Amino acid sequence: MKGKWFISVLFALVIGLGWSFAWAQNVLITPIGQRTGEFCRTDRALLFEDPTGVRILYDPGRSVAGGGDARLGAVHVMILSSVHADHIGEEKLNADPANVPCGASPPNNPNFTPTSQSNFAEIAAAKNSAVIVGGEMDAFLNKKIFNVLGLVPPATVAGCPAAGLTNEFVVPRASPCTAVLRHGGKRTATMAAGSPGVQIAVVRADHSNGIPRGILADPEKTDLAADNLTAYAGPENGYVLSFTNGLVVYLSGDTGHTGDMATIVNDFYGAKLAVVNMGDIFSMGPEEAAFAVKRLIKPTTVIASHANEVATTNGQVNAGTRTARFIDLVEGIPVHVPLSGVAISCNGQGQCVQGGP
Repeated sequence: MKGKWFISVLFALVIGLGWSFAWAQNVLITPIGQRTGEFCRTDRALLFEDPTGVRILYDPGRSVAGGGDARLGAVHVMILSSVHADHIGEEKLNADPANVPCGASPPNNPNFTPTSQSNFAEIAAAKNSAVIVGGEMDAFLNKKIFNVLGLVPPATVAGCPAAGLTNEFVVPRASPCTAVLRHGGKRTATMAAGSPGVQIAVVRADHSNGIPRGILADPEKTDLAADNLTAYAGPENGYVLSFTNGLVVYLSGDTGHTGDMATIVNDFYGAKLAVVNMGDIFSMGPEEAAFAVKRLIKPTTVIASHANEVATTNGQVNAGTRTARFIDLVEGIPVHVPLSGVAISCNGQGQCVQGGP
């Protein structure tokens, strides 16, 4: 009997260790939203952690409480799909995410505080992040980070270094840096020179990309206000992140359908996890997004994003929402809802578990 008990315990221990090892090799994705355990109207931010330790923050928007947000930890790299207010963050959360309502969005919401330089720039400056963006966004964000740090001309924020043909840069950094990455290019963030790292590639997104006047400086702020215009910052973009465990993630950004979803995202990169914006009007709606997932991108798993609604209550998807409609239409492909603070762990094949082992 003792022998059988020992074998059973040993078997359980081996299985447990095997599971723990497999979990350690997964990419960890943590949504950072307005209210803990919910998917709210303002939520955009996702924090990715590679098995090597490289940590990448995507579209912090308004739901991150600036660079001092305790939920962040280290942020080695920051990426931004567009400079629109809900992505760059012309406001930031100022309330306890455990208690703040999941309701009304800015403007005029007391749970958010305006940011003159953008929430994105404040976080990058506080975390000494490498900022990798498309269009003309790098020069704009360089100046905003410069302002947050209180630098005096002719000082400037450094450009993120590149080494050889791999365009590799090493993190963590002692100071922030910015660099442009245009469609078809790639850069690799690594914890040690010459070691495996996370490849970041920019792909097409069909969307406008105007900087909100609230984070512009004069005279542009005043001049553009006369005609109710924003400042153009080059094309918006999506991203493809290739992690060291083999997982390839597509971040759609705000976009409509594009043929690149099939030919580039699927055929060339082979994305297994898709983070798809599906809030309608400003991006694909649930019907369009479901078509893109099933017919064009063809991932193993999907994370719904940018729903522009109070999508959940007590962590459960609300009936009649765009999120619920999207999940129904994507039948056959698992959909994870980005509940704030509830981690999603994904293996190299795009198979994901939400909430931990």
